[in-house]
Amino acid sequence: MDKPCTLLVHFDKGSAAMANEIKADLEGSDVAAKVEAMKRAVMLLLNGETLPQLFITVVRYVLPSEDHTIQKLLLLYLEIIDKRDAAGRVLPEMILICQNLRNNLQHPNEYIRGVTLRFLCRLSEPEVLEPLVPSILENLEHRHHFIRRHALSAISAIYRLPHGDQLIPDAPELVERALASEQDASARRNAFLMLCLCGQERAVAYLFSNAERVTEWPDLLQMAAVDLIRKVCRSPNRADKGRYIKIIISLLSSPSTAVVYECAGALVSLSSAPTAVRAAANTYCQLLSSQSDNNVRLILLDRLNELRTSHRDVMVDVVMDVLRALASPNLDVKRKVLDLVLDLLTPRNVEEVVLYLKKEVVKTQSGELEKGGEYRQMLVQAIHACAVEFPEVAGSVVHLLMDFLGDTNVAAAVDVVLFVREIIETNPKLRVSMIQRLIDTFYQIRASRVCSIALWILGEYSLSLSEVESAIATIKQCLGDLPFFTVSEEGETTDSTKPTQPMVNSVTVSSRRPVVLADGTYATQSAATEAISTPSVTPGSLASTLNLRSLILSGDFFLAAVVACTLTKLILRLEEVQPSKVEANKACTGALLVMTSILQLGLSSYLPQPIDNDSYDRIVLCVRLLCNTGDDVRKIWLQSCRQSFAKMLAEKQFRETEEMKAKAQISHAQPDDLIDFYHLKSRRGMTQLELEDEVQDDLKAATGGFTKETDDANRLNRILQLTGFSDPVYAEAFVTVHHYDIVLDVTVINRTKETLQNLCLELATMGDLKLVDRPQNYTLAPESSKQIRANIKVSSTETGVIFGNIVYETSNVMERSVVVLNDIHIDIMDYISPATCADVTFRNMWAEFEWENKVAVNTVIQDEKEFLNHVIKSTNMKCLTPPSALDGECGFLAANLYAKSVFGEDALVNISIEKQADGKLSGYIRIRSKTQGIALSLGDKITLKQKGGS
Repeated sequence: MDKPCTLLVHFDKGSAAMANEIKADLEGSDVAAKVEAMKRAVMLLLNGETLPQLFITVVRYVLPSEDHTIQKLLLLYLEIIDKRDAAGRVLPEMILICQNLRNNLQHPNEYIRGVTLRFLCRLSEPEVLEPLVPSILENLEHRHHFIRRHALSAISAIYRLPHGDQLIPDAPELVERALASEQDASARRNAFLMLCLCGQERAVAYLFSNAERVTEWPDLLQMAAVDLIRKVCRSPNRADKGRYIKIIISLLSSPSTAVVYECAGALVSLSSAPTAVRAAANTYCQLLSSQSDNNVRLILLDRLNELRTSHRDVMVDVVMDVLRALASPNLDVKRKVLDLVLDLLTPRNVEEVVLYLKKEVVKTQSGELEKGGEYRQMLVQAIHACAVEFPEVAGSVVHLLMDFLGDTNVAAAVDVVLFVREIIETNPKLRVSMIQRLIDTFYQIRASRVCSIALWILGEYSLSLSEVESAIATIKQCLGDLPFFTVSEEGETTDSTKPTQPMVNSVTVSSRRPVVLADGTYATQSAATEAISTPSVTPGSLASTLNLRSLILSGDFFLAAVVACTLTKLILRLEEVQPSKVEANKACTGALLVMTSILQLGLSSYLPQPIDNDSYDRIVLCVRLLCNTGDDVRKIWLQSCRQSFAKMLAEKQFRETEEMKAKAQISHAQPDDLIDFYHLKSRRGMTQLELEDEVQDDLKAATGGFTKETDDANRLNRILQLTGFSDPVYAEAFVTVHHYDIVLDVTVINRTKETLQNLCLELATMGDLKLVDRPQNYTLAPESSKQIRANIKVSSTETGVIFGNIVYETSNVMERSVVVLNDIHIDIMDYISPATCADVTFRNMWAEFEWENKVAVNTVIQDEKEFLNHVIKSTNMKCLTPPSALDGECGFLAANLYAKSVFGEDALVNISIEKQADGKLSGYIRIRSKTQGIALSLGDKITLKQKGGS
């Protein structure tokens, strides 16, 4: 028999001197000293000490004590000590405590009676319990509910023993009579639970007889009733399922939230009828809005998500109720709500959802919300997803979101501009208004990446004459006066836009020189006059409008190259839509001045870092293109970019559609399955809910919804041999990994002709693994087997090792024998699963994560794509690089992989390989993560698997 689970508390090991001290204190008359001595004895026993010489002292000096604390410690002591010898017989000295326990059961003090009855629930020795049964039964009639409550628990525990029905043969009948007259809530619950476990028919009869009064029961009894209904309805014969469902629905109005939550779960497990599912969903939504604990809300959202997977049509009706949970200040709750709502969008409810999300976006502007920037980013992403799936709603939100292009939260601003870029391509009707709005708000943008994307949008989608001219004027206004810097007579360089006092030394090297004005005309102007001409412009107002200038002067020449490309596209399009060649030439001249000024700035010593080669080549290309334009080049710049972007969006949508199809549950029915014809069934006496349930069951049977495939081969792969066939003890383990827990079901077989005593499975771990259970000793008969279960907690995604041995004793050999077990390696693949994330998110995490593991490619595989697929299969990761980017045979391949662990850790992998002249692949696989364990473990896994092994 397994011992009761006990709490492990650290305590120093005992010694002979300590045992003598405890014995002396117990023999004394000081009550406080006895209490401390009993506590020390209990602690030593919990830590593995036996203290056999202490039992007689306890019987002589502790049993007669009337102190309640000593009596309670005595019961703890009796619970812990071994009550059987090596042969499994009850120790003779245990008979000494029977009389004391009988006296306690008849004690005038209610507390003594109650704790003694509670202690008897943990005894499993029939020889000790048999003389106590009459006293236990007498306590069923006691006037105090505390004693009746524990008496019912003791009867239940005794009856459930292997031969308990012989000790109290009429226990169910006695408990049923006690339940009928009992008024205390806890006592009624204990009695009802006893009937559920030992006399299920009686419990069901009691439930049906009180079906009309179930709502008046205390919450403890209602919870027990729900558990009984679940247990009964799991059986194949569910004739009264309609009556059970009726009871469950009536309990949905219970004032106890715990009962309501359990009833909703039970209702879904019992019935798949739309009425029942809708009632459960409404219950979850009510709890979601009424509960303030974030953990409770997350659990409720998980339950709603489970309903969505199997009953999406019903869940669509409660979308707005789910959205109300956005009032929670917790970002995890908000994120789960948005993810759930996005999976429930339909043409019928999308407008309401988007309107609600718009209101939430407006709320984030007040600044009262904590982490308002992150919340706004999530809302923008959610609205983006709504607009992509239902383009007709984009017009109602896009202009509001464009106000956040200058958001201080760069990630939110990037999401907004990406949303604008996609909507302006997919919704041609909104193009004109969006371009005008973008031109009006462009000066508010502060982030370089947002500016780059906004400039690309202006260059690609400004089509009319007014739009092109406005875009060019806006860019020049944000760049400010040219050149970007001036050189004084003393050789000092200053920003030409900074307001200065009219001083002699502020004159440039050439005091008077021809300059090109903003409209493209020439004029002669001195630097001093230029500085004085803007005395009313303050530095703050300049900084608010010259966003491009400030970013370029900070050394961002990539943005400068984007500015040059955008001006080039705008000039090329202006030449097509502008009837006047003179105006087009003026604009072209102004664009060339901007580009040459950028080149002058990049090649000067004004900035600490000069312009990079890529940006320099790009700007020079734009200058040459404006000076000499061909039709083929014009077509590439004005048409091919948009075509490539449209193709990228189409591939993205196709990829998302394929992923949704892959996630869809495909179930098939067997051809010889029984078919029930709904219209030929008798409907007499059936409620509407039962009729709906019958229909849903028939649909599930027809589509294979009830079939569950078990992967027997996979289960066999998880059986590990721990010892050899020639060892006296053979052991093998079945390993089950479930999120944070690892369960080892170890089968131990005694292959000898002798009885093995004190057999113990001793395990130890390496890595972030922790043993939960304390090893126990067993007695194993000749050629018999024993199932031993060990639980291990996992705290991080890291490859761990479990090792240990089996220790046992035999009657012939006095020393203990040891059998060393094979090591069990816990694979990291059990913890991680493929996941997806946006490209921006991947890049941000790649830049943020500090742990990197670089693995050199060393494989016999010679095809780049085959090697990529092999790594994906070996690491259980998702390839984020679209298939179109991997097409072609160029000898190079670069791809990003992503996975997420059950602990919420992110694993990022970048594969960069090249095919050598001899046909072999070379390159590196780089792994990044926030923690060291997952990076190292994935690197070891890839190193082991990349050669093409299984």
